[in-house]
Amino acid sequence: MVEKRNCSFCGAEIEAGTGKMFVKKDGTVLNFCTSKCYKNMIELKRVPRTTRWTAKFATEKKARLKAAEKKE
Repeated sequence: MVEKRNCSFCGAEIEAGTGKMFVKKDGTVLNFCTSKCYKNMIELKRVPRTTRWTAKFATEKKARLKAAEKKE
């Protein structure tokens, strides 16, 4: 059985045999589904929480809206 992997940047599921694996000097393994995700995280040093098209941004936004509703 093939292990399921998720993109370290956008959170999308990666099919077996596709994507890019990046190993940092400290041994941390990052998996990317496309070169777009790789460039955004490694080369441009963007944070997934602040990039609008990522799943992590959506969960962060949902949490902020829920907190705002409780505050009111």
